[in-house]
Amino acid sequence: MPKLSSLSVFFPAYNEEANVENMVRLSQRILPEVAEKWEIIPVNDGSKDKTGEIIDRLAKEDPNVRPVHHEKNQGYGGAVISGYNASRYDFVFFTDGDLQFDLREITLLIDKIDEGDLILGYRKNRRDPAMRKLNAFMWGTLVKFLFGFQVRDVDCAFKIMKRRVIDKVHLSAGGAMVSTELLARSNKAGFRFVEVGVTHYPRVAGTQTGANLKVILRAFKELFKLYNKIKNQPK
Repeated sequence: MPKLSSLSVFFPAYNEEANVENMVRLSQRILPEVAEKWEIIPVNDGSKDKTGEIIDRLAKEDPNVRPVHHEKNQGYGGAVISGYNASRYDFVFFTDGDLQFDLREITLLIDKIDEGDLILGYRKNRRDPAMRKLNAFMWGTLVKFLFGFQVRDVDCAFKIMKRRVIDKVHLSAGGAMVSTELLARSNKAGFRFVEVGVTHYPRVAGTQTGANLKVILRAFKELFKLYNKIKNQPK
């Protein structure tokens, strides 16, 4: 597999002191094998634990580690948008910082990089509680109906995209809406999607926040706002 010219990797981290160093160390081992130039962007989303201290220490050891810090928690979407906007290189990949994906499977996406503009992972066997999976199914069905694109796993946090997507598609919705906005705006702009199955693992440390009822209700409200915006978006 030929190496990518340059690759930015970012991931949100909120109270991930148990995971974040392992995630950065794994990235440091894998990225030199797949890219000529690379950067790792951990987004510390106002963590109250030692997440920020850990990534600052790692950045002092390695200039390829470029932390982003939020003084206050902005939620998952805000952290994704910060990492997205901070990314500088020709290809941009993002995942979560909780080690529920195997970063080594980035090669599965890179293998398809010539076939589309966004290469989207989908969880072959999602290892989450039943209620979380049900919420995701209902959400995905509604999103695909409203925006007219077909992907298997809208919110899978294992995606790589080309620089032209970052330059064209500007994200603002935040919250649980961020992947929906990325795909809906990219689809409207005519970018091509390719899907690849990836492995999903149970979370072994830290706490999930996405299944919070208030988060879900706010997301459905924001979904229809986004629909109205994108309906009027020029290509």
